[in-house]
Amino acid sequence: MLKLKVMKYKPIDLSRLKTYSIKSRTSKVSIDKSALLHKKGNTFREFANGLPGFLAAGDLKYVVQAVVNAHRNKRPVVLGMGAHSIKVGLSPVIIDLMQKGVITAIAANGACIIHDFEISYMGQTSEDVARELCTGAFGMGEETGKMINNAIASGVKEGSGIGCSMGEFIHSSDFPFKEKSIFREGYRLDIPLTVHVGIGADIIHMHPEADGGCIGEGSLSDFRLFTSVVADLEGGVYINLGSAVMLPEVFLKALTTARNLGHKVEEFTTVNMDFIQHYRPRENVLRRPTMTKGRCFALTGHHEIMLPLLAAMIIEEL
Repeated sequence: MLKLKVMKYKPIDLSRLKTYSIKSRTSKVSIDKSALLHKKGNTFREFANGLPGFLAAGDLKYVVQAVVNAHRNKRPVVLGMGAHSIKVGLSPVIIDLMQKGVITAIAANGACIIHDFEISYMGQTSEDVARELCTGAFGMGEETGKMINNAIASGVKEGSGIGCSMGEFIHSSDFPFKEKSIFREGYRLDIPLTVHVGIGADIIHMHPEADGGCIGEGSLSDFRLFTSVVADLEGGVYINLGSAVMLPEVFLKALTTARNLGHKVEEFTTVNMDFIQHYRPRENVLRRPTMTKGRCFALTGHHEIMLPLLAAMIIEEL
């Protein structure tokens, strides 16, 4: 029987180890970037300036500066948004940034127009999906299905995309809360509004008023408008707020189309804001678009905290 040779080791001799003075070393952490203590009565600007300059806090400060620089240089700041941002009460924050000229274009998924409409129509939204699903009542709100589908069909027949159609519809309505509508405000300010739809993904597609031809034509028109916005993104900022699939895919296609047509879209900043960093936003919003030039940042946290914080820091800098 073959006997295995057992290797024997002794503790290594460290007497000839090479060292250097830590004063000559480049260090990543220094006290000048440490957090400043908050004192009762301090202003928000003092609080924001007191955040440490490391990791996520440092990234947040960089994003603020990127947005401010884009605004001052008259470059685009584009918000791609999922509907959750409306459902957690962020419409006033987004509208305020639109009115201040900070947000220059908005791209949304199909659910955004549903919650935006319901907010403007009755001041509330977001049904109990689990409960209503058990009875087959989920998504069967009459006004939502009828009014939105009719607005899309009417607008598309006049040559508008879905975003503009919804904005014009709410703007011309007598809805009691229409000033809370992102789409109405975008229409009023003449800001590009685009809606990117997956047929069957939204409750309005279940209603008899849904016209697949109009929905498809309106969403395709909005994709081409969004591509025009992306083609002008050089020096600007693209923020993906809470869309895990639809808008990261749409953004990537719009970007490659713009580059294919000869538009220079290289030096820009992309940001993904979500409470979970998903695959598609990480790849299609952050990594791939900025592989050669530009910067990208992932800001992780709840929308209802992170967006107001970002917006307030931007306003202070402006």
